[in-house]
Parts: sequence; structure tokens; C-alpha cells
Amino acid sequence: MRVYVPLTLHGLAEAHKAGLLGPAPLDAYAVTPALREWYVSDDTEELEYAALSRAAQGSLRQLAADPGAPRRRVVVAVDVPDAAVTADPERGPDRSALGEVRLAEAVPLRKAASVHVDADDAEEDVAAAAAALGAADQGDDDAQFTVDGADDHELMWFGVQEIPNLV
Repeated sequence: MRVYVPLTLHGLAEAHKAGLLGPAPLDAYAVTPALREWYVSDDTEELEYAALSRAAQGSLRQLAADPGAPRRRVVVAVDVPDAAVTADPERGPDRSALGEVRLAEAVPLRKAASVHVDADDAEEDVAAAAAALGAADQGDDDAQFTVDGADDHELMWFGVQEIPNLV
């Protein structure tokens, strides 16, 4: 199963140094039954993109919690056995939990398929989104508009061998 692990550039640097995505348990996103039902599509690529987008939102939350991190969202796509992934069935209908899964064990970085990172020109919008996240969570429509602005930027695709250049 392909899972999408949200990180920051600091987190990616740590994973690169350790050769491991962790520590466990590790939050990630994947094409879950709840995501499939919400997205209403049978197109695997569209569903994978939806899971990647959910992970980008997870990365934004990590940026909001780490003011020193460069303001670029990071997502690592990793292939893991289905048995390594669990989803909380109680949170299935919760829109904020769509696609959310948990990995019980750290994952060797060599299992990564790709890395997705914001371009430099996204930093201003991502910084504003990270700063507005708390207010958006409290129902502020203007803050939500700012948070949604980060989604206007597509994450760029990088091969795993390019991680040293990213960090």
C-alpha cells in the first residue's frame, strides 16, 4: 500500500540522516475506504492525489507547530505492506480524518518511492497558511481562505536520490 507521510524540511533532513521515517507510531495518509467514499471516484490516480493532498495538509500542521522550519510542505510517498497500516474506524466519517492512517513501526527511507515538496515561490503563501491555521480551526472564514491558498501550489515531485539536495 502506498502511504503519504507528512513532514517538514527539518523532518526530511532528520529522516535522511537516520535513514528512517519515524519514530513510530507514524501518522500518514492513504486511500482508505472513507477517503474513497468521500472522493467518489474509482480512478486510482485521483484517489492517490487526494491522499497526497491530505498529507500536504498534515505537513502544513507540522509547519504551524515548528516556526523555525522552512515554510515548504513536504510529503514522502512510501510503499508498505497493507498489514503495517491501521486506520481508526471510529474516525471514518470525520472529515478531518479522511485518509488518515497510522504506521506502527518506523519505515526505512529506502522504501520511499518519491518526495513531494513545495517550490520556493510557495513559501509566502505556505507561511501565511501556517500562521492562519489556528484561527481557521476556530471557524474564521478569512483564515480558512488563507489556509486554502496553500493548496493553490502543487507539490513538486522528486526522486529519493534527490533528498540530499533538498535538505
